[in-house]
Amino acid sequence: MHDVRLDHRQLLAALSRAQRRALTEKSDRPGLVRLCVHFGSIAGLGLLIAARAPLWPVLVPVQGILIVFLFTLEHETIHGTAFRTDWFNQRVAQICGFLIAIPATWFRYFHFAHHRHTQDPKRDPELAAPKPESLGGYMVHVSGLPLWRSLATTLVRNAAGRVDGDFVPGNARGRVVREARVTLVLYGLLAGLSIAAGSGVLLFIWVIPAVVGQPFLRLYLLAEHGRCPFVANMLENTRTTYTNRLVRWVAWNMPYHAEHHAYPVVPFHKLPEFHDLAEAHLKVTENGYRRFHARYVGGLRGSDDGGRAADVRD
Repeated sequence: MHDVRLDHRQLLAALSRAQRRALTEKSDRPGLVRLCVHFGSIAGLGLLIAARAPLWPVLVPVQGILIVFLFTLEHETIHGTAFRTDWFNQRVAQICGFLIAIPATWFRYFHFAHHRHTQDPKRDPELAAPKPESLGGYMVHVSGLPLWRSLATTLVRNAAGRVDGDFVPGNARGRVVREARVTLVLYGLLAGLSIAAGSGVLLFIWVIPAVVGQPFLRLYLLAEHGRCPFVANMLENTRTTYTNRLVRWVAWNMPYHAEHHAYPVVPFHKLPEFHDLAEAHLKVTENGYRRFHARYVGGLRGSDDGGRAADVRD
């Protein structure tokens, strides 16, 4: 049967001017509501953990998931689409970047290079570290330990003025260096104050939860492009994962990831509308993260399924 699905350029060209205007209209309200709930939940759980409320250890992974998924909010703000007000996007991006050790200025250039060269093995910076191809490599990847090592190394190198990656333009390197230095100074200040006060509160409400929560973010992010083809079509080199409302809420609607790559200026709260227009043209989708990882693990070296798992839309 002939495949009549459009690629992302053809899909965008087929949109009317009214559709484009409606899809790209920014608003402060949806982002502010979700921001208040997201940060409010982190603050509330932090207070319960700090107060050693009954069963507080159970709250730690929940707190961790909320903290590490600030990555998706930082991602949205560097695109300038979380809020209509530009300075609010900038400030929230800086706060999120500080909390998860991914300074916003550096990440903006890294991520925009990823958008320009999605799934290009030679130019996509996300492919500098290859996706896991063995069961052992998968477990290490999901642990988040390589990520923390990479973030720490990048932060220190940037602060020392040794900014790697040609995706950072020369006129922005000074800002990247200053941001890294400020970040390290603030981390050191908070650590020093905690030691001087004999308090481990930041350790238990921020650092440990982030470490515990990171595997959940690794599992989520692997589905965005893992096992997608190395092609230019954003509706084929990126995966949309069908999931429940809670995951879409925590991830700021980024499970609609092929749609986001196809039309990055669409705000998070408009992605479900764009999904309705794009769904028939999506080439790589999955029904849930559990199923994606079952297929992914089934295709790894050292797994029982030995690569029999398919990973494209039925």
